[in-house]
Amino acid sequence: MRTHMRFPGLVLGLVVTVSLAHASMQTSAVDPTIEGIRNELLQLPYYGVFDFLSFSYDKGTVTLFGYSAHGSLKTDAERAVKRAPKVEQVVNKIEDLPPSQADDDIRWKAYYAIYRDPFLQRYAPGGAMLWGHRHAYRGPFGRFGPSMFPGSEMAGDYPIHIVVKALRITLLGVVDNETDKNVAGLKARVPGSLNVDNQLMVEASGTK
Repeated sequence: MRTHMRFPGLVLGLVVTVSLAHASMQTSAVDPTIEGIRNELLQLPYYGVFDFLSFSYDKGTVTLFGYSAHGSLKTDAERAVKRAPKVEQVVNKIEDLPPSQADDDIRWKAYYAIYRDPFLQRYAPGGAMLWGHRHAYRGPFGRFGPSMFPGSEMAGDYPIHIVVKALRITLLGVVDNETDKNVAGLKARVPGSLNVDNQLMVEASGTK
């Protein structure tokens, strides 16, 4: 009888050991240069829910990706990452979104539809969800970026970013699970919008 009782304990011990080793590997894999760049972007005062920024770093060169709904965000982001250690050059591929009152109306409709929804409320400011994506996003087989900007690192204080261009909505960011992703996509289909491209990534599975 004791032999049978010992076996589950052995398995549990192995699982805990493997889990701790995996966590340790993930922690040690954090690149201080990457985190420095991310922190510079997160300190931008006008970077909000209607913008989206991601970046890649290679041998001193930072490449910026994403969308800016705020006039100076593109240039401010470039200036900010130049302050990060080991950054020698910046390639700025951020797209400035054209001013549009119609797009602004869609942005706010989608924002309230998503962040005031009872099912998604934990993603809203003050909700139970850990706010934003301030960590490196890694899938099960390495580092993935948003499918629109593969291989890049995301940085943002909002779990769900709402990018609107010509009445078309793109959702970018990270959510807990596939259900949350699907609900956010449905809620974003607000009156006046022409299309919703749901590019949200799922934290648990490392998938788009």
